[in-house]
Amino acid sequence: MKFLDQAKIYIRSGNGGAGSVSFRREKFIPNGGPDGGDGGNGGSVWIEAVEGLNTLIDYRYRQHFKADTGHHGQGRQMHGAKGEDVVLKVPVGTQVLGEDKETVVLDLTEIGQSECLLRGGNGGWGNVRFKGPGNQAPRHANPGQEGQEMWIWLRLKLIADIGLAGLPNAGKSTFLAASSAARPKIADYPFTTLAPNLGMVDLSPGERFVIADIPGLIEGASEGAGLGVRFLGHVERSASLIHLVDGTQDDVASAYRIIRGELDAYGEGLADKTEILALNKIDALSPDEREAKAAELEAASGKRPMLVSGVSGEGVSELLRAAWAEVRKNRGEIDEEGDVIPSTAAGWAP
Repeated sequence: MKFLDQAKIYIRSGNGGAGSVSFRREKFIPNGGPDGGDGGNGGSVWIEAVEGLNTLIDYRYRQHFKADTGHHGQGRQMHGAKGEDVVLKVPVGTQVLGEDKETVVLDLTEIGQSECLLRGGNGGWGNVRFKGPGNQAPRHANPGQEGQEMWIWLRLKLIADIGLAGLPNAGKSTFLAASSAARPKIADYPFTTLAPNLGMVDLSPGERFVIADIPGLIEGASEGAGLGVRFLGHVERSASLIHLVDGTQDDVASAYRIIRGELDAYGEGLADKTEILALNKIDALSPDEREAKAAELEAASGKRPMLVSGVSGEGVSELLRAAWAEVRKNRGEIDEEGDVIPSTAAGWAP
């Protein structure tokens, strides 16, 4: 299945059905009077976040969605049926943007969350609604109200607990494969990852969280260079970031500064997220090289990096434990010192 995180679609709610002009004509009832029924309301356009979807590919091949028109009223005060609604099913984390691609109309962050985007038009009144002492035989009825229409953008921001950041070929996909059941594409050239990947980390039955891997960032990404800036939205919702730095490159401090600069330039609070810094690919370094690279990275960042290798697995468990601690802080389970926060939920009492 192809990954698609943006789609522009046209939506339109249904017109209301027209009211009916009708008079009751039956044997032995000379003055039956008006009996035209009302038209039915037009169908509405709804959007719903459902489980099991992780892409907007369904909206790549169909861009127009129109709800049904309400049925017209009929004689004998028979009201028209309501037009059928249109329900857009999208992944959790989808945002609805205006046509300008900037105004956020809705943000669907929970499974089952459903909102009405456009209401259908009201059905018109039949002539029975207009009868009265001064007009006992009305010969007019209301047409149905017009539906609404608009173009909208759907933008998916994957919901993950931890996001991976780093330059191309920093080993993010290898780390994701080593720490979860995800199987991203891995190769010995940059820009192997062309779309975001999600992986479920299962430390124990009660210790699970989701990691999001995005395409690598390059210098100037915030201005449109490379692939990563388009997908940075997928780590906006993350509690923390794991910043992987390739330990085999010559200047690890420069690599760190490039990523931090792009996170600052992108905005949206990414630069303010808790960062877990890790020196990756240490399996290819000697003990002296590890210490030298770690010291260089510590001087640039002001924090001691963790040493990991997605290939050999060295340091992966420790890094995942540190990430799990940040996830628990974000969920309100522990405080900054690591102490458990008592639950405020009312429990059973004798």
